[in-house]
Amino acid sequence: MAMECFGLGSCAAVVAVAAGASACELGKGSRLGVGFGRFCGGKEMDMKLCWNGNCVGGAVVRAGKGEVGAAAASGEVDLVLKEKEAKLWGGRFEESVTPAVEKFGQSVSYDWKLYKHDLMGSRAHANMLAKQGIISEEERDAIVKGLDEIEKRIESGKFDWRADREDVHMNVEAALIDLVGEPAKKLHTARSRNDQVVTDVRLWCRDAINVTVELIILLQVALVKLGLRNEGLIVPGYTHLQRAQPLLLQHVLLAFVEQLERDIGRLRDCQERLNFSPLGSCALAGTGLPIDRFHTAHSLGFTAPLRNSVDAVSDRDFLIELLSANSIIAIHLSRLAEDWVLWASEEFGFLTPSDKVSTGSSIMPQKKNPDPMELVRGKSGRVIGNLTTLLMVCKGLPMAYNRDLQEDKEPLFDSMETIQTVLEVTAEFAQNVTYNKERIARSLPAGYLDATTLADYLVYKGIPFRTGHEIVGKAVACGVSKKVELAQLSLDEFKSIHPVFEEDVYSYLGVENCIKKFRSFGSTGAEPVSQQMHFWCEKLGIA
Repeated sequence: MAMECFGLGSCAAVVAVAAGASACELGKGSRLGVGFGRFCGGKEMDMKLCWNGNCVGGAVVRAGKGEVGAAAASGEVDLVLKEKEAKLWGGRFEESVTPAVEKFGQSVSYDWKLYKHDLMGSRAHANMLAKQGIISEEERDAIVKGLDEIEKRIESGKFDWRADREDVHMNVEAALIDLVGEPAKKLHTARSRNDQVVTDVRLWCRDAINVTVELIILLQVALVKLGLRNEGLIVPGYTHLQRAQPLLLQHVLLAFVEQLERDIGRLRDCQERLNFSPLGSCALAGTGLPIDRFHTAHSLGFTAPLRNSVDAVSDRDFLIELLSANSIIAIHLSRLAEDWVLWASEEFGFLTPSDKVSTGSSIMPQKKNPDPMELVRGKSGRVIGNLTTLLMVCKGLPMAYNRDLQEDKEPLFDSMETIQTVLEVTAEFAQNVTYNKERIARSLPAGYLDATTLADYLVYKGIPFRTGHEIVGKAVACGVSKKVELAQLSLDEFKSIHPVFEEDVYSYLGVENCIKKFRSFGSTGAEPVSQQMHFWCEKLGIA
């Protein structure tokens, strides 16, 4: 019978044939690896994840034409069904959970992504247990060898993921018991899934932040290089989406570079705060066994163990902070995308994206759309939504750990994947746009962009700024009535407004003259912008 397949993206069509069961076809599933059916030929089944169309053990499995590729890199996995087994925690239970509860509670369809960090934590824990004499060195060696073998199987696509084993941790532990027997049963000594999962997540976040920072730097480089290709180009500056003052394009692009630098700072601050180890906190109260939490913390690259075991397993403020930082990145990129979408429109015509980063219309042959930037703008809501989801998960939880916290991972994974993809695409777009210099130059006379510089001229003449503001307003009104620019007013017309005007007023009018007059630190003047560009070229290693 046709089976349900839940999630995002696509996975291979998989046919699973179990003993005594008819063939079951799983439909389209998830790029991130979810999807499983409830029954196969009338028999309850559990699922298995397969990479590269390769599934082993239990049911006989045949993979169809899925676009699975290198699963460890792409995140694509397929799920098939498999016979149930007893739970590792099932000693006090007389009945097994229903299929609906099992399906509802499993998280292995997405938390398998933690496998590398789960294995890291288990190796460190096993080494510490041996160091403390809680297990023997021989048992430790058997455990570590088994963990190494599991990692090889996962990365070669030959690991048998099981939905009835619920999550990545129980899948690894059960597989380890299958491989090495009794020594593996000692690995969970002085450890709970409560501290295990948050250890994995902290390690995962630490690595994910490094990747995100690298992508931010690549975007910064792309923006600075875009500025270098357009040195001296003056564009209209806007406030309230109305013409305001002239700006050097380099200055505008560097504004986004500065924002991205603060984004890096927030991520690094978050990374520093999350780099403390919960491992050994157990369920919530710690343990009476003589473990060494400092040993595991340092072996995993943590700064130190978290001081309070209740706090260690129950709090997710580090994830809230990370998703908040991601949301700010998304907002910055959305604003950049909005500018580029507007400037690519016929009404502005300031830039043209290349065909490499544009799409067309299914009905209108003339269309050339900056779709990647529209998606960047749209996906900002998704990232912010992930933050909101996590805030709502955490807001009313009693101490200490609660199963609600299983819901932290999907928004985390999605937020990190989305923000990294958006950064990559934005950098790609920046490398494939051309500013239309003639169109921009033709637009500059409109809007009296030099009015504020004219007010500065009056300050130099000893006129109080507020009085000068009024005088320039009258000059603009005169220009509007005559349908001319300020620079096209005669000196007599200026003097009719106020006698302070002299011939030198014209050296303050026109956008080129305006740019020459800006001199304050951080301003849009040629020299200040040159200093800014030099700073960023040096910082980013741009020749």
